[in-house]
Amino acid sequence: MTMTETSGERRLVVHGREQVADQVVSLVLRDAAGADLPAWTPGAHIGLVLGDGLVRQYSLCGDPADRTAWRIAVLREPDGRGGSSFVHRALHPGATVLADGPRNRFPLLPAPRYLFVAGGIGITPILPMIAAAEAAGARWRLAYGGRTTASMAFTRPLQAYGDRVSLWPQDQRGLLDLDGLLSREPPDTLVYCCGPAPLLDAVGARCADRPGGTLHTERFTPEEPEDAAEARSFDVELAVSGRTLTVPAGRTIVEVVEEAGVQILTSCREGTCGTCETAVLAGTVDHRDSLLTPEERAANDTMFVCVSRAACPKLVLDL
Repeated sequence: MTMTETSGERRLVVHGREQVADQVVSLVLRDAAGADLPAWTPGAHIGLVLGDGLVRQYSLCGDPADRTAWRIAVLREPDGRGGSSFVHRALHPGATVLADGPRNRFPLLPAPRYLFVAGGIGITPILPMIAAAEAAGARWRLAYGGRTTASMAFTRPLQAYGDRVSLWPQDQRGLLDLDGLLSREPPDTLVYCCGPAPLLDAVGARCADRPGGTLHTERFTPEEPEDAAEARSFDVELAVSGRTLTVPAGRTIVEVVEEAGVQILTSCREGTCGTCETAVLAGTVDHRDSLLTPEERAANDTMFVCVSRAACPKLVLDL
């Protein structure tokens, strides 16, 4: 699986803007110089630089075949850290913004059947997945929950798929019937889920007895590690330069390496976006990200250096 499809910063111009739900705007972004944009696959996201170096990740929800434009949708979160408020306030047609990516840590794998589960703005990466599943002739269903119908983006185009789409506004239908949804799915159904943490946790609990690799999720906020070891100092050897640095208990690998003058591409710094993925050449990792599957963690050949640490005295990294 390709973790980074394309990277590199580029300037985009807002070509179109549409209100697609209460507190949700959709933006169409084009290259400011008129060039084609990098290719992407369903599940990919880009990072936008939103003033004062603030970088936020947004899923691409348009058509991967359209190299002239990217589409994102952004929920305004008044209690957030400022990124969504900046988008809603400042990014109108004609405005420019720096972006990097796209990257994909949530790829759609081939399967005969899919169950897509979306909560709120979590519908965004699911939209191109549905189109890809439809084009491949796969069987699929979508269960899409939100607080109210008015708060749920893209419901009108989704209704074209008929009864394969179930809309679950909480004020009318209550919470998603996850037990009923999953009980009707055979073991070879891949489950893709994106949305708030309680939804992901609930789906995860109900998929615990399914075959490994069945459930695929994307989180907007970091997952709390269940059994992360107490933070302690360790050494990191940078294989490219041969330098060895000490990472104290209260600091991250990214902070220490950057302070030593080595640049690492980072964005969220909380283990959710995948930007800082780094190859592990030796040593055992204390994984604290919200991205890797149990199988990927067991392979012990990659880590996200913004949050993960060493479970041994020394790591050797491809830096």
